Amino acid sequence: ECGLFLEKYPQLDMISIGPDMTDVHSPDEKMNIPSVGKFWDYLVRILESVPAEGEE
Repeated sequence: ECGLFLEKYPQLDMISIGPDMTDVHSPDEKMNIPSVGKFWDYLVRILESVPAEGEE
């Protein structure tokens, strides 16, 4: 959760990404299952674009 990091590091800019969800943190919380695969593919592309340590 961004809020936990923000408490410790208030100077950071941050975003939250993930699959589509509704009624988050409630008994009616739901996740759009097809969006999980789309999010996973997006996350993999992001991580692949991050240089490994020592690379640039």
